[in-house]
Amino acid sequence: MRARLLFTATLLAGTTLIAGCDKVSKSFANASEESVKETAYPERVYWGDTHLHTANSVDAFGFGNRLGPEEALRFARGEEVTSSTGVKAKLAHPLDFLVITDHAEGMGSTMALYNAPRIMINDPTVLRWYDMMHKGPDDSVKAMGEILEARAKGTLPPMFRDPKASAERTHNVWNSYLDTVERYNEPGKFTAFMGFEYTLMQGGNNLHRNVIFRDGKDKVAQIDPLDPTNELTPDKLWDYMDSYQAKTGGKVLAIPHNSNVSNGLMFMMTDGGGKQMTAAWAKRRADHEPVVEVTQIKGDSEAHPFLSPNDEFAAYGKAGWDIGNLMLTEKKKPSMFAGEYVREALKRGLLLEQKLGVNPYKFGMVGSTDSHTSLSTGDENNFFGKHSGVEPSPRRAMLPQSLGSGPARFGWQYLAGGYAGVWAKANTRASIWDAIARREVYGTTGPRMVVRFFGGWDFKGDDLKGDWVKAGYSRGVPMGGNLAQGKNGAPSFIVSALKDPDGANLDRVQIVKGWVDKGGTLHEKIFNVSWSDMDKRKQAGGKLPAVGDTVDMATATYKNSIGAPTLATVWTDPEFDHSVRAFYYVRVLEIPTPSWPAYDAVRYHIKLGPDVIAKAQERAYSSPIWYTPAG
Repeated sequence: MRARLLFTATLLAGTTLIAGCDKVSKSFANASEESVKETAYPERVYWGDTHLHTANSVDAFGFGNRLGPEEALRFARGEEVTSSTGVKAKLAHPLDFLVITDHAEGMGSTMALYNAPRIMINDPTVLRWYDMMHKGPDDSVKAMGEILEARAKGTLPPMFRDPKASAERTHNVWNSYLDTVERYNEPGKFTAFMGFEYTLMQGGNNLHRNVIFRDGKDKVAQIDPLDPTNELTPDKLWDYMDSYQAKTGGKVLAIPHNSNVSNGLMFMMTDGGGKQMTAAWAKRRADHEPVVEVTQIKGDSEAHPFLSPNDEFAAYGKAGWDIGNLMLTEKKKPSMFAGEYVREALKRGLLLEQKLGVNPYKFGMVGSTDSHTSLSTGDENNFFGKHSGVEPSPRRAMLPQSLGSGPARFGWQYLAGGYAGVWAKANTRASIWDAIARREVYGTTGPRMVVRFFGGWDFKGDDLKGDWVKAGYSRGVPMGGNLAQGKNGAPSFIVSALKDPDGANLDRVQIVKGWVDKGGTLHEKIFNVSWSDMDKRKQAGGKLPAVGDTVDMATATYKNSIGAPTLATVWTDPEFDHSVRAFYYVRVLEIPTPSWPAYDAVRYHIKLGPDVIAKAQERAYSSPIWYTPAG
């Protein structure tokens, strides 16, 4: 019996198994990063996904994903691949960069279990999971749900908790992954980053981070991913990042995501352990986590109607995500929202800076997919599902998709994803990573809108007639920056938004302002600064008439007969107070367009439930620009 156990543990630990359909091993004879010339300042936006899972992730494989890192990279580069359910998949336009962030804990474990000889498994629970995984997609998804729930409760069988075996398996899978990423990195043409997900989770409360390295295999291979299974706060991750940088001279950053299902824990007013936050702790967080993922498949985390009742667009991406935490092991209470949503966190950061002298929540914003299919697509008409168990099919929109044993979330409540837009000087690891680190980034819910945002003290409307981008850099700061002290008057902002070339026209551009007054009270206000048909749509009381709606649900189409292809303006804050801390960020809204369930309804001739949200106004969120008063 002991021999059987040892054999199985060894199998689950040390075997590097290769997943993937239509695998074509490639290697790009690429130029060195140093040979790629950077522009004087960022001249274009680079599109990418900072959050993708392959068959190496414990849950992705359990949910049916059979595509490995190579297929993921091929797909992101614009090649056609075959999905795990046998469907041909291809992006309409390639991405510029990709970060594969497979879960550190259990890396490769479900793949190894699936491929193990059944006779060698004697743990009854593990054997039942093994049989379910081999029975079919639905049973495999149920098995994975049980595995994830057991992990959240700390009740995984011993076979999954052997640290030595887990470390050996992770090391082997990790190094194979690094080899693949290195082969597909092509400086100047396509950037493949190395990274992993640190899936920190307190009893089902989401505190996940994506860890992204600036470096190549020569440095990253000196360490293995950090398993967060027994941790409750992010401090050990920051220690790990510090150790990596000290050991290798490399650089690494972390991106928190899905704060919307953390049940109030992601953006607390205390430190991670619930103690009074210190300036040192606040600085550590700000230094290690310069951006957050504001939107993705598992909902949108920008704002919430409970926190922003005057924001008519705050309800986007909330359906199904207010019932509880990620694992649905704890119900949601309204008091938790303030610690979950990015706009409120930005406001809290101002208050903490006022008290501590350091802002822990001075972060930029990106979007990404969190797809577990190996397919980085955030397009409504090309959505392959959260995981391979819900790839395109007639039933997926109405299918319950709960990870735990609590109330169900349904397929239609998942968004099609998001993307990260990065203003970098070149398409290289160094340039793109540096742009993320300095927060010159923005997130979209999928469309590739081109958004620029500069703040300064002397911008005028006439600046838009000349080289306003050069003026933005020479006389101001871009998104993610800090406004230097102005002598007199209020700050002015250059804002420009261009529609996705293949997508919908734009409804409006807004600037969201947050500030803390001298008494410590937090405030916010949304300014409509540019919109389509400004001569016809007159603003009253800070509100605009709706742009209209051209969506035809019978055909899942829309017309660009409303809205505008581009919107730009120079806006000056009419309510500026030199004495208070403030931030400003841009939100761009498209005209209404069909959501992925509408495309499914037409494709499969199905009827959607009455609650299904089948159209929406997709959007982009810029990183903020901050103002700090003197003294």
